[in-house]
Amino acid sequence: MKMEGYRILDLSLFLPGPILTQILVDHGADVIKIEPPTGEPVRKVGYVEGNVTTWFRNTHRGKRSIMLDLKSSDDHAVFLDLCRTADVVIEAFRPGVVDRLGIGSDAVMAVNPGAVYCSITAFGQTGPESKRPAHDLSIEALAGVVSLNLGQDRHPVNPHMPVADVTGSMTALAAILMALLRREKTGKGDVIDISMMDATMAWLPNVVGPVFAEDRAPVVANERSFGGYAFFSIYETADGRHLTLGGVEPKFAINLLTDLGRPDLIDSATSPPGPTQEPVKTFLRGIFARESLAHWVKWFEGRDVCFAPVLNLHEAWHSPQVIARDMLLTDAQGNRYIGTPIKYRDEPGQPKLSLPDLDEHGPTIRAEAKRRTLP
Repeated sequence: MKMEGYRILDLSLFLPGPILTQILVDHGADVIKIEPPTGEPVRKVGYVEGNVTTWFRNTHRGKRSIMLDLKSSDDHAVFLDLCRTADVVIEAFRPGVVDRLGIGSDAVMAVNPGAVYCSITAFGQTGPESKRPAHDLSIEALAGVVSLNLGQDRHPVNPHMPVADVTGSMTALAAILMALLRREKTGKGDVIDISMMDATMAWLPNVVGPVFAEDRAPVVANERSFGGYAFFSIYETADGRHLTLGGVEPKFAINLLTDLGRPDLIDSATSPPGPTQEPVKTFLRGIFARESLAHWVKWFEGRDVCFAPVLNLHEAWHSPQVIARDMLLTDAQGNRYIGTPIKYRDEPGQPKLSLPDLDEHGPTIRAEAKRRTLP
């Protein structure tokens, strides 16, 4: 597999780092989860299936666990011994913490100049907010993303996906892989500073138009990506469910409005987002409200229109598409796991459906660290 032979030390907790290292372990990496004496917090957070939280199950399968108290001189020494043979070290403490603990990039690179050291933090190692405590919601708020996510009352609502966590995680994954590629040519490691706020804002090129072009905040209701465009909107059906139209190309408007007998609305539908779209939206609201979601799913079959029903999460995870793509995995006990999203033709990922107890591999890993540092 692509990552076979690479050793990753993961000091991170919660979501950004563990998602990243979950992908690496699915493709052959040896990921050592370094847990504090109290363990990874998500061992105790949220819903439980098979005596394990679903959060932990879907971020830590296939990893090895060692418990280290990094304030202890003995465990600190074990950590640095592990770093001598590590390819990647990942941490997500607030800036300054790793240096106080003596496990920062300088300490690691001193024993292993070829290591790739990646820090994932809310705001990065520099800037006036760098030491501010924050999780996903606070980061999204400061990045301007929450202001775009409005409810029916036009007030901001909680985002339902951890955007900052995931963008930070995937940006860090790309950065680590690029650094490893470069190391193949130079033999040198590198230090990576990932800000989840930076990553979130870097993923917004489709919505920064008003800010960059007109020096103003977006009027959300008039923006293409947030419902200002009739063919990029959500509509209620007769049974109280919802469907989406999600294609801004003119051909989709032409196809649908022609089939619905309203070609006179095509000019309005292909006009800029905002008030000029309202006649089309009014028509679509009315016609979709006449029939059930099931009716519209059948009606749209075979039509060249970007349509999709709004599925609930249970429906989505049991859909034929998800099953066909092996995104829902089940072990012998019936416990469920999220599959790996990267599909290689050669050397595909091999998710391991095993979960580490706290410090389950501690004795073995300590012995490995000692053996590899003997003269």
